[in-house]
This record gives sequence, C-alpha cells and structure tokens, in this order.
Amino acid sequence: MSAARPPEIEPLHPTIGARVHGVNLATIEPAEFELVAKAFWIHGVLVFKGQDLQPEDQLRFSRMFGPLQKRTSYAREKERFASDEIADISNIGPDGQLLKPDDRQRAMNLGDRLWHTDGTFQQIPSMLSLLYATEVAPEGGNTEFADMRAAYGALDEQRKRDFEELVITHSIYRSREQVGFTESQFNDHIAALRPPANQVMVRVHEQTGRRSLYLASHASHIVGQDVERSRALIQELIAFATQPRFVYAHRWDAGDLVMWDNRCTMHRARPFDDQRHRRVMQRTTSIDSANSVDKALRAGRKLRTA
Repeated sequence: MSAARPPEIEPLHPTIGARVHGVNLATIEPAEFELVAKAFWIHGVLVFKGQDLQPEDQLRFSRMFGPLQKRTSYAREKERFASDEIADISNIGPDGQLLKPDDRQRAMNLGDRLWHTDGTFQQIPSMLSLLYATEVAPEGGNTEFADMRAAYGALDEQRKRDFEELVITHSIYRSREQVGFTESQFNDHIAALRPPANQVMVRVHEQTGRRSLYLASHASHIVGQDVERSRALIQELIAFATQPRFVYAHRWDAGDLVMWDNRCTMHRARPFDDQRHRRVMQRTTSIDSANSVDKALRAGRKLRTA
C-alpha cells in the first residue's frame, strides 16, 4: 500500500498564514501532526477549510500541542459547552437567540475588535488558539492577523536595542475600558482571578528563535515609565505592526478551523451586523509553559522589571 500523500501547504500572505490541504482534523494521525506543527511554527497562522468537527475532535487536535486553558466566564451566566476547555466565541446565548444590544457578553465581545493577543493579561499567557466556525455572517466578520515577527524585523536597529529590555504590564481591564466595559462591571471573583500581569515587549520564539513584538490592546503601560507616554508608544507600535504588509485577513466559511500562535501574532475581529446575523464559533487555547518575563530571565536576558 502506498503511503498517504503529505499535507499540501499553500502560503496565503508573503510573511504570515498558510492553508493546509489534505488533512481531516477529526482523524489526524501523529505523522500528519508533525508536518502540520512544522508548518505552523513557520507561518504563524494555519487555515483548515471544510472541516466537520465535534467538540471532542477539536479538543483532541488541540491537546496535541499541550495542556489547554480552562475558560473564564466574564459575562455569560450559562455556557453552551459542557467542557470548560472550550470557549464560546459567538453572538448567541445558550437559548440560541442573538445577544441583545445591552447584553454584558456582547459588550465583552466588542473588545475582540481591538488588536490583541490572547491571554497576555494572564500570569502564564496563552500560547496557541484554535477557532472553529459552524455559522458565519454573510458579510463582514473577517479576522485579521498581524505578523509581529515581520513587524519587529522592520524596526531600525536602535529601536530593537531600546525595546529588548522593556517589560509591559497587561490587564483585561485596559482592553475592555477602550470599548466602554469598565472595571466596575467585573465582579470580585474576576478581579481576583485576573490581576495585571507583566510580559516582555520582545519575545523569542522557542521553536524558531525569531524575535517578535509582543503587544496587545491588553497592554497597559511599560514598567518604570510614565503611563501616558508609554501608552502612546504602545499605540504607535500597534499601528506600525498592523500595516497591510504585515496583515493577513481571513474571510470565514462554515467549517473553517483557523489556528494562530499568540507568541508572534496579533489579531482582531472585524465588525458585522450582529443584531441580524449569527456568528457561531468555538475556541480552544493551549497555555504557555511559563510567564514570558520568567522565560527571558532564565535565558539570561536583562530586563527592566521596575
């Protein structure tokens, strides 16, 4: 019997993103997975079209990359998924109806339209995210991905040196306040569960050794610097890193699974008419092995931590 054909990898952008042909994620085998993982480290974002996945299929594939994060219910009073390793990234409630304009979950969802990196506000941040679509809006609702490796590479050498030692404080409150969801709307449990976390400004990717900017709408300020001035610098860098030359825009179809590496990308959801159209998606997320500051210090880097 001849060997199965290896997956075909089709680049989607000059620096970021590729489509994988010939892989059924519901039945992926270890040999296929190794090829997929190698492509993933290179491209940062992978797209799998035409998948037919049950929650357990997505969980199985996601766990091949390591332990999964348990979801935090910031605003949903009831979840649609039994597994606490699946996050509901949808504009519907557990009753299947569209979220109303004043729903707290809808307000939280609006924060996803800011450029962000999943989980940087956690002491141990997110590593990889895998988002599967079962229903999509007929127009709008794209997801854009920014290549933070290419953005870092485009900086002049002096700025690279200036940023090497910097540490940024990240907070879920910082991103949500930008869309009108204030800290007072979080309950005490969430406030205790998600205190601010420090992360490096420049990450070194463990599989490739490439450096990238590590930014997000969760980024509050640079440690040891004036808050407002450092916020201006963070916004400047986010604007620089999200130029079209660094961005791949994904137009969703039902059955798409898209995965991205949070260590070297940012992403954002684009608007759609969420009061007319359903957008039903589920996300699994693997958790990193340690805080990025701790990793950098163990690697011998000098950081300004105060």
